[in-house]
Amino acid sequence: MSVEEKVLIEGITDSIPSIRSPVGPVGKSDRHADDIPHEAEPRLRVLSVTNMYPTPKWPAFGTFVFNEVKSLRAAGVSVDVLVMNGRDSRWSYLRGLFHLWRALARRKYDVIHAHYVLTGAVARLQWGTPVVLTHHGCEVLGYPRWQTWLAKAINPVFDEVIYRSEEMRQALNDEDGWILPAGIDLDRFRPTSRDAARAALGLPLDRPLVLWAGEPWRPEKRFPLAAEAVELVKLDLPDAELVVLNKKPHDVVPLYMSACDALVFTSVLEGSPNVVKEAMACNLPVVSARVGDVPEVIAGTDGCTLAERDPADIARKLVPVLRNPRRTDGRLQVQRFSHEQIAAGIARAYRRAASGANRARARHADA
Repeated sequence: MSVEEKVLIEGITDSIPSIRSPVGPVGKSDRHADDIPHEAEPRLRVLSVTNMYPTPKWPAFGTFVFNEVKSLRAAGVSVDVLVMNGRDSRWSYLRGLFHLWRALARRKYDVIHAHYVLTGAVARLQWGTPVVLTHHGCEVLGYPRWQTWLAKAINPVFDEVIYRSEEMRQALNDEDGWILPAGIDLDRFRPTSRDAARAALGLPLDRPLVLWAGEPWRPEKRFPLAAEAVELVKLDLPDAELVVLNKKPHDVVPLYMSACDALVFTSVLEGSPNVVKEAMACNLPVVSARVGDVPEVIAGTDGCTLAERDPADIARKLVPVLRNPRRTDGRLQVQRFSHEQIAAGIARAYRRAASGANRARARHADA
């Protein structure tokens, strides 16, 4: 097993496959992805520290981090992964600190990339290696409140900070943070035959199907709102069904998106929800609450619409979509979120952090 294929989960080393794919062109905007590192530059060595990563128990949890690691490796960055499995045990963060110190003693890294504020706090308990922190969503938007306070308190000590949306950056009053949404796999998420997908999944061929994807027990996801909305849809379309996608491997998600007639998205707190971008990559119509960067992502796409957080309004928006099912051209709108483009921006953040010309040092110099 090569070094860049190493994953450490609670002290147990495992491997994930490396991916090799061509690196595509990059769009430009202020501190967004705008340049693939030149081959002449030294290869970056990065330790990715995360509390979100797929496991056999939670195969869909943290797939965006898993895929980000693959895309960075494909772009030529050497990445090891240290997983602090806080979902199973809060003690994982304490154990993770010792695993972190051991990893740093064994290998020199240019940058530590921490995902989520709790792992960021652990990663910053050393000053020998620069730390890039990615905030992913609700933790900086007020849920849970104590994590938002923590994020505000420790944000200035990180060398670079990445946000999934402009709303998140503004929430922490960070003038020089990076806005880099999680990327999507445009090769995996693509339109396919609806009937073939339904047959493969054992779903009915003759019913309107509404997809809801997520963890229904999490209050911020507002699953009961989607369920109530579909019950109202049934007043007009009695055969309509709600398909709940949960605890499934990420590989099967594109099949569900091809099989269904619409995605309903009801979350109250999000950064840049990947499920919406992935649905658009499959040309699946989207009816979503106004949350995160969804309004910007779906803007101008016929068949994708915003709804109030009211079951009656969601149902009103779903009925015409289900009555005349058709695909959208959403795939054209999400090309800028390809893994290649996002990985390019992350690599730029890494190089800035490693160069010494980073925000943390600038703030210390100004103090």
